[in-house]
Amino acid sequence: MKFTLSWLKDHLDTEASVETIVDTLTRIGLEVESVENPAEKLAPFTIAHVLTAERHPQADKLQVLTVDAGSGETLQVVCGAPNARAGMKGVFGPPGAYVPGSDITLKVAAIRGVESRGMMCSVRELQLGEEHDGIITLPDDAPTGENYAAWAGLDDPVIDVSVTPNRQDCMGVHGIARDLAAAGLGTLKPIAVAPIAGAFPCPIEIRTDDPEGCPAFFGRVVRGVRNAASPDWLQQRLKAVGQRPISALVDMTNYVMLSYGRPLHVYDLAKLEGAIVARKAKPGEEVLALNGKTYRLDPSMTVIADDAGVHDIGGIMGGEHSSVTEATTDILIECAYFDPEGIARTGQKLALTSDARSRFERGVDPAFLDTGLAIATEMAIALAGGEPSEIVRAGEPPLGTKIVEYKPDRAKALGGVDVPADRQQAILARLGFDVTTGAAWRVTVPSWRRDVDGAADLVEEVIRIEGLDRVEATPLPRAPGVARPTATAEQLLERKVRRTAAARGLNEAVTWSFIAEAEAAPFGGSAWVLANPISEELKAMRPSLLPGLLAAARRNIARGADGIRLFEVGRRYLADGERPTLAFVLAGDRGPRHWRNGKAAGFDAYDAKAEALAILAAAGAPVDNLQALPGASGVYHPGRSARLSLGPKNALAEFGELHPAALKAFDLEGRTVVAAEIFLDAIPQKRGATGHMREAYRPPALQAVKRDFAFLVPLATQAETLLRAIRGADKQAIVGVSLFDVFTGQGVPEGEKSLAVEVILQPGEKSFTDEELKAISERIVAAATKVGARLRD
Repeated sequence: MKFTLSWLKDHLDTEASVETIVDTLTRIGLEVESVENPAEKLAPFTIAHVLTAERHPQADKLQVLTVDAGSGETLQVVCGAPNARAGMKGVFGPPGAYVPGSDITLKVAAIRGVESRGMMCSVRELQLGEEHDGIITLPDDAPTGENYAAWAGLDDPVIDVSVTPNRQDCMGVHGIARDLAAAGLGTLKPIAVAPIAGAFPCPIEIRTDDPEGCPAFFGRVVRGVRNAASPDWLQQRLKAVGQRPISALVDMTNYVMLSYGRPLHVYDLAKLEGAIVARKAKPGEEVLALNGKTYRLDPSMTVIADDAGVHDIGGIMGGEHSSVTEATTDILIECAYFDPEGIARTGQKLALTSDARSRFERGVDPAFLDTGLAIATEMAIALAGGEPSEIVRAGEPPLGTKIVEYKPDRAKALGGVDVPADRQQAILARLGFDVTTGAAWRVTVPSWRRDVDGAADLVEEVIRIEGLDRVEATPLPRAPGVARPTATAEQLLERKVRRTAAARGLNEAVTWSFIAEAEAAPFGGSAWVLANPISEELKAMRPSLLPGLLAAARRNIARGADGIRLFEVGRRYLADGERPTLAFVLAGDRGPRHWRNGKAAGFDAYDAKAEALAILAAAGAPVDNLQALPGASGVYHPGRSARLSLGPKNALAEFGELHPAALKAFDLEGRTVVAAEIFLDAIPQKRGATGHMREAYRPPALQAVKRDFAFLVPLATQAETLLRAIRGADKQAIVGVSLFDVFTGQGVPEGEKSLAVEVILQPGEKSFTDEELKAISERIVAAATKVGARLRD
């Protein structure tokens, strides 16, 4: 919910600063997402007077302007706007100013051989709208040299508040002002609107044939309107909160909705045939909505229709056919109450969201229909003229009175804050509750607070206005004695690998389990797609943890990060269920200096392998028995990736350089990014125990012996094949085998390569004799021969 400071002060009489307002909103439970002041980014731009305008000597579509920007000197500016002319007033950006709409910083430059010292700006270049046909034209009396933002009234901070689903009363500026007034930050201004008498009977029948979905349908006609563009003040406020101005009558409905949380709709009366009715949709009916999409309806949905067909998806979005235009002369203003549950179900079925739906499904004030219609009528006449008809009230809104019994001591018992009874009564009264005191208070809930059902809700109201920061953190009581462990083997494993990854210099990230379908596509697509997602960007359950990490890497790189080392512990969602996983991504530079070349160097697949093996070792996996086999998933580069497996089928992890196609999908093309996923549920555990297979370290009593061997093998032979064969030559004596050199060239036959291997032999109770070492060496050579290797001369 966005609003400007001046908009808030239309409803709240206060002298509080924006900083105080923001702090108070957060303190009373209305979390402030952001505060932005458009004037701050437009501070360098001033009002300028164009003195002369001459054609550019080298370009027909450019002009050379001389400009007075109030600095005392005349500036030369090259301009391509067709509306630039001598004598006009416009907005000037000097060298050094940042142009937000173009993402450039101005500097003195030569354009086609003519020096230009600044820029005359358009609306879009200053992010004040989408118009870009020419530069901004200001009135002739605009003061030259003054700051444009201050003169234009743009020095008006925009506050964005996150409204929780239970606070339907704060989906309008007036409701937020009520909360601030209750917190002592000013006085709530009353809604000053008088009933507007009708000048003639309403010429169209209005009724509701769906009392369950639309209990009340109020409306009236205004004839003789002139639907032109809305005034600047209204357009400016709507633009400030992200709304696109359309016309006076449409902008009026949006303004009332944002001010009071009361959605409305306006129909072109000439486009309606017969009565206008709220009813259930008929099987197979369709409607072309204002967003340009056609929706197929079913009999569970409430619609607004006439004799010709459906015009409106009730409470969610109007139809294109009956929308108002500049040619509209007579309108019907609709102010209805729709069942919140019905709106939510319809919106979910159609996957259609709108500002109206977000308010109706929370529950708008059922007692505000007459007032809302009066405000809309008054504003429509003020903006577009016309004469109103009498009001037609079809049906009755649900106006039942809700009374809650309450005792003031509940605030201390449930909320932990001791608030005096008279203070509690004052808070509730300022929030609109009617309090009758006694042994047990009888509190009448206002019509706009659908969320309040019992005493606990009243405690919440008192405590949040008193200040959530006053609630002390109180630890839960601990039972005497030694606590028994409650973590499961899976939780202990996740804790271990998380700490290991962090200790190795990886930074933990927590990303969404929901991703866009396009992000899931490189990973084989998602087996689980949400029927009612928060947004299209959060629709698919992730088949891998890498999409979230890659998106995080992209954001960090865009903000200038040189090296990316991110990991996450979470769940993958596959067709057969959830799979606990640790994934990590390495990208960019290792650091300012590296042993490889004395300067920054990038990561490669072996870095990913090393990290994966270290984490697997910490998890208790038998890393000495792991095989690096081909066949990693298609998201990896086929020649620079592998699986770490116990046998051909049991893969514990996969690692490598990511495929260029996958990187392109995440806007990381042209970079080398390596990654790995460790499948925690595939790591074997001890039978009948919660521990893992790693045993306690027992240092040997005798010194190890190292022997080097060089073997010739075919070029296609994987080094891992040879190493695995050597490890099996003598499982008792051989405790380590590693490759330390690969050589091709002089002295090595064509089609072959030389693999140099270091073998570590560990004696047991006594040192090896020469004969024993010779026998072990012979067994190593024999084992290598079985896989096609021969000892190099």
